[in-house]
Amino acid sequence: MQVEMVVFDMAGTTIDEDNIVYKTLQKSINEHGIEVTLNQVLAIGAGQEKLNAIKDVIKVYGSADDLIKANDIFELFKISLATAYEAFPITSIADAEDVLLTLRSQNIKVVLNTGYDKNTANFILNKIQWRQFYHYDLLVTASDVKNSRPAPDMIQFAMNLFSMEDAGKIVKIGDSKIDIEEGKNAKCLYSIGVTTGAQTKTQLEEAAPDFIIDNLKELFSILKLD
Repeated sequence: MQVEMVVFDMAGTTIDEDNIVYKTLQKSINEHGIEVTLNQVLAIGAGQEKLNAIKDVIKVYGSADDLIKANDIFELFKISLATAYEAFPITSIADAEDVLLTLRSQNIKVVLNTGYDKNTANFILNKIQWRQFYHYDLLVTASDVKNSRPAPDMIQFAMNLFSMEDAGKIVKIGDSKIDIEEGKNAKCLYSIGVTTGAQTKTQLEEAAPDFIIDNLKELFSILKLD
């Protein structure tokens, strides 16, 4: 079957930001008196819309009373992340740009989707100088849809925009279990995990992906592209 669209996660999949988003999330939670490690934040929150990630981390490592701090933590996180991103040298993941351009040259739609809000996602893309209609066809963020991952809303948003009815012609790829679950819930042809980001191969295997790859160029052999 001819694949018509590939949906890529951003941080850890196409964008190399050294887990700064989750380091900032961890620090913001810690500053409100809830002790969690980076690995704990990654295991629970990777790939999620960030307020939901904060709430889920608190449910496991905080108390019921701590949940009332979630919105304050989220506001601190957004301010701290903006400052961190201004200073941090964000780059694209190895070979990501070549992969996106190759797919588009073969008339395959490239969609970026993310648990970031729209402003943060656009800031990152501007910083690495990726342009819509050259590097990618569409950006879909958590702020564009009602339900965040693992719900299929972001993928369905893209399908509706491009008048696609068959998710069996779509591939989803991401670096977290929640990315894989999103692709499965959307009924994509393949839901693929990549080991360049937030979670390990062992963690990705828990979501039963169709493939796990170590480099985005491995996508070409899966899709049987030259």
